[in-house]
Amino acid sequence: MAKKRIGILTGGGDVAGLNAVIKSVTYRGSENDIEVIGLRRGWEALTHLNLEDTASRSHYVIPLNRENTRTIDRRGGTVLHSSRINPSKIKKLPNHLVGKDAPVSLSTKDGIATWDLTGQVLANLSGLGIEHLIAIGGDDTLSYAAKLNELGVRIIAIPKTMDNDVRNTEYCIGFSTAITRASDAIQRQRTTVGSHERIGIFRVFGRDAGFTALYTAYATSIRCVIPEYKVNLDKLIQLLLEDKRANPSNYALVVLSEGAEWEGFRLQEYGEPDAYGHRKKANVAESLADEIKRRTGEETIVSDLTYDLRSGDPDFIDKLVALTFGNMAYDAMLEGKTGLMSALVEGCYDLVPIPDAKLGPRKLDVASTYNTERYRPIYANKRGLPIFLNRTS
Repeated sequence: MAKKRIGILTGGGDVAGLNAVIKSVTYRGSENDIEVIGLRRGWEALTHLNLEDTASRSHYVIPLNRENTRTIDRRGGTVLHSSRINPSKIKKLPNHLVGKDAPVSLSTKDGIATWDLTGQVLANLSGLGIEHLIAIGGDDTLSYAAKLNELGVRIIAIPKTMDNDVRNTEYCIGFSTAITRASDAIQRQRTTVGSHERIGIFRVFGRDAGFTALYTAYATSIRCVIPEYKVNLDKLIQLLLEDKRANPSNYALVVLSEGAEWEGFRLQEYGEPDAYGHRKKANVAESLADEIKRRTGEETIVSDLTYDLRSGDPDFIDKLVALTFGNMAYDAMLEGKTGLMSALVEGCYDLVPIPDAKLGPRKLDVASTYNTERYRPIYANKRGLPIFLNRTS
């Protein structure tokens, strides 16, 4: 009798903790005589896999076992690798599908032609004999997971993003390590910023939500600017100058989300949109530095912390949550459930529906988290809140 077979993939940007999920699912599978198949490069594995080509199979499909996953949780990144592929909008058809009678469809919008390879994804899942799929990712990756669920694929999701902006959960894998990395970097750079008596400006990820910037500011006691609230630039600069004068070492610090803006300023984007319509954003920290220099003559030091925050080994919280989310997803799969996501709700582990992609990313509640007068986190009135100080809604 054939073994039950499940698949697991990671999509989007890497974060610390992904390997712990992969290992936990694999080890549990070995205990239940269930075959676990790793799908390399996220959704690309299911759009570009050619089942008739041995080289393609070996490139995209990795049988996982206790031996080849034994030590992977000790390091960051993802052993399954990742990509930012949207199977519904592929710009270039895989070579083995060109001119073939394949389950794909072509559409054109704004003069741009894209292929919907969902039919190919379903065919590859069937051809691989995958009965249940575990998808680990952020908003973009999980939006396609929701689509597959609607099409009848049995799928369980696990949220990961250092932006912490996936709906229906208070926590996403990678968030704690990102804050730890940012806090450490800022604490180290205080010596340089202070030595030169400048204003230190730090940029962190957060295209649409300010969780990473706000929590970094919370932990380091500095100012912050978030996408959810447009600050007044004159006021921000004045506050930084006051901080600088009040500091015995004559320096000040501020951290900005990559998507932060101020009144009358719109952040420029550049480059081609990715598979989910996102373009790269210009460096808002450099823009702020230019404005400070132009308006006050003050010198600044700009530090882009973005990619460093997702690198390296997971901290304790991310490893704990990753292992737990992985085991929760596996339990849900054993019970035959689908369309659910591992989550933290009111500080407790739970299973929730995969978020509705049409709602977009989760945002900070400015009224309860951000001091709009001081451009700092709100520290008061935290009694009764979950450990991560925010709720799912």
